[in-house]
Amino acid sequence: MKRILSITTLFTLLLTACIGDPGPPGFDGQDGGLIVADAFRITNVDFTTTDDFQVTFDGFNFIESDVALVYIKWVLDDGTVTWRQLPQTVFFNNGVLIYNFDFTLDTVTFFLDGTVDFSSLNNTWTQNQEFRVVIVPASQANSVDTSDINIVMELGNIETFEVR
Repeated sequence: MKRILSITTLFTLLLTACIGDPGPPGFDGQDGGLIVADAFRITNVDFTTTDDFQVTFDGFNFIESDVALVYIKWVLDDGTVTWRQLPQTVFFNNGVLIYNFDFTLDTVTFFLDGTVDFSSLNNTWTQNQEFRVVIVPASQANSVDTSDINIVMELGNIETFEVR
């Protein structure tokens, strides 16, 4: 019995005294939050035949490893305002409408896509649209539920959106 107790004590001491290599360093930030997040609000966006149902905004300052998260203001049937992440698909009897976007190092382009005839859409779908653009490092965007703008705002310490 003493022998089993001695062996157990020896193994316990050996296992608790071992030191391994440290893990990789984590990202700097607050409580696992985003390092940097720039946020912009773009209002009164009109999709027209003149512009081929797309609108480009410039003056952004992306770096190559950044990701643009884009949200569209959406009013529910009961009047509640929410923000939906793009791309966003709407189904009609005569086709599909998709709100989508592209971005480069200094521009964001919003455009309509899908099978519906865009010129036949009610102005509710094409006029006075409002978007929010959040620029985050790609490494941070992968670890966050980006579909919820409130989570992105909280982790990025975003309190206001710069109006464009």
